[in-house]
Amino acid sequence: MERRTFLAGAAALAAGSTMAGLLPARAADGKIEKPDLVIGVGGKPLLYYLPLTIAERKGYFKEQGLNVTINDFAGGAKSLQALVGGSVDVVAGAYEHTIRMQNKGQDIVAVCDLGRFPGIVIAVRKSLAGEIKSIKDLKGRKMGVTAPGSSTALMLQYVLQKNGLKVDDAAIIGIGSGSSAVAAIKNGEIEGLSHLDPVIAQLEKDGDIQILLDTRTEAGTREVFGGPNPAATVYIQRSFIEANPVTTQKTVNAFMKALDFIRAAKPEDIAATVPEEYLLGNKTLYMDAFQKSREMFSPDGMVTKEGYDSMMSVLKALDPELANADVAFDKTFDATFVKAFKG
Repeated sequence: MERRTFLAGAAALAAGSTMAGLLPARAADGKIEKPDLVIGVGGKPLLYYLPLTIAERKGYFKEQGLNVTINDFAGGAKSLQALVGGSVDVVAGAYEHTIRMQNKGQDIVAVCDLGRFPGIVIAVRKSLAGEIKSIKDLKGRKMGVTAPGSSTALMLQYVLQKNGLKVDDAAIIGIGSGSSAVAAIKNGEIEGLSHLDPVIAQLEKDGDIQILLDTRTEAGTREVFGGPNPAATVYIQRSFIEANPVTTQKTVNAFMKALDFIRAAKPEDIAATVPEEYLLGNKTLYMDAFQKSREMFSPDGMVTKEGYDSMMSVLKALDPELANADVAFDKTFDATFVKAFKG
């Protein structure tokens, strides 16, 4: 290696190390670069994204000096597109998108973990339980997901493949994230679904579904994936972080406060905080749904290496573009701002 090339590389490395060291210090006391922030999400009423709703409703964004607008899209893939297109600044979305985008050469990184387990349930209509007793029996069936390309679709495709089927052996149909999803089962539009609470809790209570797989708990998640499987995260363009370190820190602070609230809250505290329409007309049911799902929320905002390895194995199995991919863990998750959070 030529001397000047070596020196240039060393200088760049030193500059990167200095920047990494300065970010927390600058973010702690500096002026917010972008107080008006747009956050994208795909399916905000779902418990999967509860930390976002809590941060909004408890005023944690405002406490941090942020004026936040939340754009709720039809699914996680749409919110990712909005981030790439520049119509949102930050996304509350599935961790897998950071791996996919890094592999495409787009520097999108998670800065806070919201869910350590997916919280996704695969179930079928109760009337079909005699015919559909396992994942293998889903071949040829119409299965509802929040939206094609979403994490609910990804999990369904993964378990189909894991059970010897092809990812397109079941028809994947977008049914939304609230009352439309409940109606799709009740009206017989679909034969099963890969979905989340409170939709699953509503259908369970009404006796409309038979559960095949449940990742709302660690045990259920390990049964499916063999390890933890990071779900909702806060992810962002690296260029935004570098231009707006204070804004990034304040954003992470708000989400971390929301996680702290969720960890300590009683179910009635959660039900009293979310918008009335999230309850689907039954407050007690919503509280029960939260209680069943609360284990999935991150206790510390950190994506673990074990979680990354688990997610990477899923993506390598599903996506030919990622089969031989080499995406480093630290490219997908930056713990700087979670570590700098002071509570």
